[in-house]
Amino acid sequence: MMQIIKADSRNYLTDEQAANRRLVRYWLYFVYFLLILLVFIGGVTRLTGSGLSITEWQPIHGVIPPLNQEEWQEEFAKYQQIAQYKEINPDMTLSGFKFIFWWEWLHRLLARFVFAIAVLLPLLYFWATKRLEKRVKWGLFGIFLLGGFQGAVGWWMVHSGLGRSDLTSVSQYRLAAHFITACFIIVAVFALARGLAVYTEKPAARSVRRFAAILVVLALVQIYFGALVAGLHAGRVYNSWPLMDGRLIPCNLLPLRPVWRNFFENIMTVQFVHRFFAYALLIIALIHAFMVQRECPASGYARRAFILFGLILLQSLFGIVTLLLAVPIFWGLLHQIFALVVLSFAVAHWAAAKGALPPPVPKAV
Repeated sequence: MMQIIKADSRNYLTDEQAANRRLVRYWLYFVYFLLILLVFIGGVTRLTGSGLSITEWQPIHGVIPPLNQEEWQEEFAKYQQIAQYKEINPDMTLSGFKFIFWWEWLHRLLARFVFAIAVLLPLLYFWATKRLEKRVKWGLFGIFLLGGFQGAVGWWMVHSGLGRSDLTSVSQYRLAAHFITACFIIVAVFALARGLAVYTEKPAARSVRRFAAILVVLALVQIYFGALVAGLHAGRVYNSWPLMDGRLIPCNLLPLRPVWRNFFENIMTVQFVHRFFAYALLIIALIHAFMVQRECPASGYARRAFILFGLILLQSLFGIVTLLLAVPIFWGLLHQIFALVVLSFAVAHWAAAKGALPPPVPKAV
């Protein structure tokens, strides 16, 4: 008789199926951790102005850094041709260049490692040994393709700061696209991992599941606005709270034409939208928590909903401190990484409300 274990009140898994899911889930958690580390290093790269230090995209040869003084001088000479060096760092020495170079090199190297080694090789192994269920298999393949697309978006972003004489940093549009794509990958990996877990509670009511999914989307929207703030360096101006430029709602929010440009290019408008969307997200999360408490009193869903509200509140406080201090590196990184904590918990809350991936039916019992 094939031994089975209980997955929920209605379905069952064999020991082998459960073991395969557990192995794949732990691997996905490892990939998730590497992705968070990659975003962290990307944040350091951005805040130290290191992103334009490597002026060429060489996916294979670029793994090897300069190995001698001549190669360092050659790399530095390429950097000296771009606007960032001429306008911001004309007094930079070779030693200073090495500092920013290593951050960008580490960011690119880790990105290659994550998708070429940590994702692709285990994916091929699990696929070849038939440890992946169909739905998981194609989800993972999609994540791998998205990772390749993210690499192209990363170079597209960097190139925006290299090819124009009027830019000393990358385009805020492209930086936001690069960061939000990273968040999509993180959401996909974490949601897939959580979907392979065994939940003791039954799926929540449809209204709770929908609201939980909406919170994930709203968190992504707020992160996108935050990336625009970062791309425009908008956190280094209007460094007061709760007032902005002396008012709760500042004047002259829409001077650019067409009007939509203000929401992407006007420093004041972009920061204002990021602030007030944070307030809206906080209120919506609180409403969700009380709604879940009413529909599922004293449940894990209600507890997670209130924890999510608390995390969003804490992230808002981090954002206020970061703004008041004009974005020092520590607080800028903390605010960026904690945004991923909020997003991840929102995904976990939604995954628990939705329930696990339906267990496959054993061939024999």
